[in-house]
Amino acid sequence: MNKKTKIGFFAATFSFLMVFAASATPIPLYDIYRQDEGLTYNDLALTAVVYFIGAITALLIFGRISNYLGRKIVAFIIFGLSAISISLLFDINSATPLIIARLLLGLACGLASSSLTSYIIDNGSSLPQWLPAAIVSNSPMVGLTIGALFSGAFVQFAPYPKSLSYIAILIILAICTILIALSPETIKKKPGLIKSFKPRFSLPQKNKKLFYIAAVTFVSTWAMGAFYQAFGPSVAVDQLNTHSTLMIGIMFSSYLLPSAIGGPVTAKLTPANAQRIGMFFFTIGVMGIVFSLKYSNIYGFLLSSMLAGASQGAALTGSIRSLLKDVTIDQRAGLLSLIYATSYAGAAIPSFIAGQLSHYMDLYHVSLFYAVLAVIACIIILFFARNESTEDNEEIEFVEVK
Repeated sequence: MNKKTKIGFFAATFSFLMVFAASATPIPLYDIYRQDEGLTYNDLALTAVVYFIGAITALLIFGRISNYLGRKIVAFIIFGLSAISISLLFDINSATPLIIARLLLGLACGLASSSLTSYIIDNGSSLPQWLPAAIVSNSPMVGLTIGALFSGAFVQFAPYPKSLSYIAILIILAICTILIALSPETIKKKPGLIKSFKPRFSLPQKNKKLFYIAAVTFVSTWAMGAFYQAFGPSVAVDQLNTHSTLMIGIMFSSYLLPSAIGGPVTAKLTPANAQRIGMFFFTIGVMGIVFSLKYSNIYGFLLSSMLAGASQGAALTGSIRSLLKDVTIDQRAGLLSLIYATSYAGAAIPSFIAGQLSHYMDLYHVSLFYAVLAVIACIIILFFARNESTEDNEEIEFVEVK
């Protein structure tokens, strides 16, 4: 790996993290907005839904544009969308600006999930296969953690609690822009941009069955992450009896940050074994979360969240490793778009259902819905996860998923 490629790998990874950090920055303020501006649980759930809708839209329509415009140009577009959305958050007086900002952040994160992930893999092709896969699968969770923790700390300890964290993230986005500008382009511009807007994903023919199993892990783990995004601050206040925004950030992070551990820990396992072990312990962690909410035990909640988070990292990395094997540079964006579109859809639909349930039940009972989803996913993975066979490797044929 030469110096320019190292810069590109670092810049793409750092930028991917920071785009997701930007999307988590408002989350510790959710309960403040709920109390000061009269937002409801359903409003907060809706912010998660539109965020995921924005991400899915970006992946469906714009998921392959970096193959035509280049990775760097699309990265600059991502930073612009993130900056606009953060600017809207300086004046929240109702649910509307928060919802619009989250929609734009979803668009930015959706684009990042295709173009920046491809940029990471482009620059990391000479590294061990598990490392780019771990970064791609876990950076969204780690980035969200960084954003939530720093925002929670700023709100609790720094002046201007409703604006300082947003100023900081705007500065960081400017730094990301400079880093990407200094990085090498890995894709040559080519015609066909307009045609690329037609929703289309790339999927290896040999990986169809593997994808269906991987999708189960994407949906169940990302759904739980969406629960933390939509209801984490309210869970902290209403179920665990804490009003500390820093503690809210820690609680949010206790699920997301350990996901970075799962990939390296299971690097020597086959993808199928990583999926099985990851989903088994993920389900145990989710059950622990539910029991902790039942008995208002904040320490049990943190420990269970950490277990679930680390386990989801193992399951996600195993799933992405199984799908990225032998994929060419031109096929990565389409395949990664499919992976993340599935993940975002798996987060958006349960969030919408949970928002409706919140009209009729408290957040503990809403959490039972996510526990059932985890149990079903675990059973499917334990029985059906498999590694690709030797016969599968003989020929790679890509199909277009329209």
